Amino acid sequence: MTVDTGRNSRDIGATTLLRLPSMTVSDVNDLPSPKSRGVTFALAALLGPFGAHRFYVGKTGTAVLMLCSVGGLGLWYLYDLIMVAGGSFRDIDGRLVSRWDPEEASRGDSLSAEVLEELSVLRSEVAELAERLDFAERLLAQPPPAEDQPRSFLRS
Repeated sequence: MTVDTGRNSRDIGATTLLRLPSMTVSDVNDLPSPKSRGVTFALAALLGPFGAHRFYVGKTGTAVLMLCSVGGLGLWYLYDLIMVAGGSFRDIDGRLVSRWDPEEASRGDSLSAEVLEELSVLRSEVAELAERLDFAERLLAQPPPAEDQPRSFLRS
């Protein structure tokens, strides 16, 4: 299924064929669902035999079947409960209901420049401490000097 904004369209009588550049159905299925996995799991656990979790993700047809059969006599209910808990449950559009808190992801995934700069400083400090620790370990690994020789921290 492709749709276009007007480019590369051709008229065939009264209908116009439109083409979209490159978003396929599999690309849409790779995106996570906007529905919350936590809410879906709670609905499946509490009201699962009545199909409440399926109503929530938009699968009304199978939700009605689940309601009429009381969760497929419990088997369908258990199957869905395991699928939601495992993160394999899909919504009406075929997208995985995988985010426990979808609001968290919409707040922004990028870090500010200030945080990245602080991270860089911390990394350099950790590298310096690692060098100092390595030096101290090498000093401690040297054999103790003989009693008649003066103490030296440099190897010959």
